[in-house]
Amino acid sequence: MALSSSSPAPVHLLSPLRWLALGLRDFWRNPAPGLLHGTLLAAFGALLFWLARDQFWWLAGAFSGFLIVAPVLATGLYEVSRQAEQGQRVCCRRVWAVWRSGDRRLVGFGVLLALAGTGWVLTSAGLITLWARVPVEKPIDFLHHVVLAPSPGLFEVWLLLGALLAAPVFASSVITLPMLVDTRQPVWVAVGESWRAVGSHPVVMAFWALLIVALVGLGLLTLTLGLVVVVPVLGHASWHAYEDLKHAGAIHTPPR
Repeated sequence: MALSSSSPAPVHLLSPLRWLALGLRDFWRNPAPGLLHGTLLAAFGALLFWLARDQFWWLAGAFSGFLIVAPVLATGLYEVSRQAEQGQRVCCRRVWAVWRSGDRRLVGFGVLLALAGTGWVLTSAGLITLWARVPVEKPIDFLHHVVLAPSPGLFEVWLLLGALLAAPVFASSVITLPMLVDTRQPVWVAVGESWRAVGSHPVVMAFWALLIVALVGLGLLTLTLGLVVVVPVLGHASWHAYEDLKHAGAIHTPPR
């Protein structure tokens, strides 16, 4: 897989691996902004999980909130990759400027994602409260009475419901955030283009979603330390996914 150039390439099943390789390359060439993002998000995730460690529903909310907030906070990495295409290196000061820009589109979209995460936690709580035979209050209760329950059904339904709710959130956001950074399009246009990209390449984007979940899960299993690398690589890779899909005609953007 040649990576001598980050020029957009045709989108096919193995494209997500290319995006990851390009994301790793961007991180390696300009590590400071990525380490800043990764360290802050790893520390934020560790704090959330420590505070919620003994309460399952708080822990579930922290996990959902982290997965949703992390891509929004990683928007500075898209700017790093965009400048890298022009042969420029972006320092942390430029990333800080992106964060401080107060772009209402990014803030508004972040709020929408937070509401979606809250909806999942409430739906999940309702399902398990009504179905489980005993109260589920701590993480160990969820493991014993849901995951390892002698009679199958609840855990499988819980996973299926989570996947059904996660799919539209992914479709609404996977291209939206890079596009909001790259253009001045309103949120509703960016969300529509994100759905267009997923609809035109459903298998590729499903593979991309699985890779994201696997890598984030790996980062969390290392007590969030792995997120120091996972976050910047995924952030840069998301920019290259956006560029390839735009080049393939899966999304439409105005000229820069």
